[in-house]
Amino acid sequence: MNRWSVLVDNLRSQLWPLPALALLLALLLGVGLPRFDAAMNDSMPPGLTAWLFSGGPEAARTVLSAVASSLITVTSLTFSLTVVTLQLASSQYSPRVLRTFAADPFVHVTLSLLLGTFVYSLTVLRTVRASLDDQDAFVPQVSVTVGFVLGVASVGMLVGFLAHLARQIRVESILRQVHADTEATMRHVYGDERDNDGIPQVPPTPGGRTVSLCAGSSGFLTAVEGQPLLGAALETGAVVVLADHPGDFLIAGTPVAVAWAAEGGELDESAVTRLVDALNGALRTDSERTAAQDPEFGLRQIIDIAVRALSPGVNDPTTAVHALSHAAALLCEAAHYRLGSRLLHDDAGRVRVVLPRPDFAAMLDLVLTQPRRYGSDDPYVLARMFTLLREVAWTTRSPEHHRAVSGQLARLTDAMHRHSFDERERARLQELEQSVRQALAGHWPVTSA
Repeated sequence: MNRWSVLVDNLRSQLWPLPALALLLALLLGVGLPRFDAAMNDSMPPGLTAWLFSGGPEAARTVLSAVASSLITVTSLTFSLTVVTLQLASSQYSPRVLRTFAADPFVHVTLSLLLGTFVYSLTVLRTVRASLDDQDAFVPQVSVTVGFVLGVASVGMLVGFLAHLARQIRVESILRQVHADTEATMRHVYGDERDNDGIPQVPPTPGGRTVSLCAGSSGFLTAVEGQPLLGAALETGAVVVLADHPGDFLIAGTPVAVAWAAEGGELDESAVTRLVDALNGALRTDSERTAAQDPEFGLRQIIDIAVRALSPGVNDPTTAVHALSHAAALLCEAAHYRLGSRLLHDDAGRVRVVLPRPDFAAMLDLVLTQPRRYGSDDPYVLARMFTLLREVAWTTRSPEHHRAVSGQLARLTDAMHRHSFDERERARLQELEQSVRQALAGHWPVTSA
């Protein structure tokens, strides 16, 4: 993903770009259409004139004034509802889902239409003239008609916005949107790197004295451009291994990568300087995590919702179960990709740059660690975590993935034994535990309801 893709991803989560563009277009339209009206004057086709505004200057001013004054009030209401929604999402679900709400295109289009119609109506209003001694009356019929149509469309958009907001604030809608965004990120980051492509991913080992390369700025690592690093590594005859992946927080002045001479020996000072410059140019940091190159961010959002639902103040295990279901689907999708570090090679096939990425074990640990800690005393939440392991175990045949599932199964079983359940609940949980082992052996078990 290049820097322009990262920029587009950042702009998507901002509320101002599309409304600002709409204001500019509305201003241009408000200046251009009255000139078109003046040029056409009385040469409008009769069939078209019948559909246009037919009132005088005072009526035109009344219509445009009513549209402008009402829409600025409606726009204020829309902004207020948006802010309240963001506050509710932050407190009820997770602060990290605010980016999902802010990137909602329906909100952007609504604000753009309302603000654009307001600016357009004011701009056209200045061109309406009454008949005086030194000037003729002028009513831009097309312009006023367009203002009327935009006003009606704005009312319809407001009704649609309210319905959309009521739907989007539901936790199921939030989970579905985060799920879709995370799937898109996986497809973009991993592309055609399927786990069964047969390409070995063996990172290199240092062949000489290593040099630490430090970060130039602090913040969340949002994107890494591999090609500039590869070019610098080839130019200096070095091997570069990054220590952090998108989603990690970097501290300026601390090592973020190591490098060594590909042919042995040591890297000279000029080579190290070149590598540091290339590294700082290849790393993108921001004050918040983004999904641009960070598939774990979507899983983090989903698990945050699950953990918040399990808190004593909320006490909503059903939402936690639903969140774990979405996490299970994403893990099953991730299992089909070749996870782990991305290796960049030179023309001779030697590894020159290693870009770390989370492996399957890390993703599975992210999904289960906190729900296991905070929800293992609830039999339904615990049952869903066992079921998640069974689904993942069935989906993948990778020995590495199965080892990760087995490790999580042992930890989940231990958590089950630390809590008190009645006889029926414990029997159900033990049945699910055995079903995971059967799925690891390649058999889909039939469990009781």
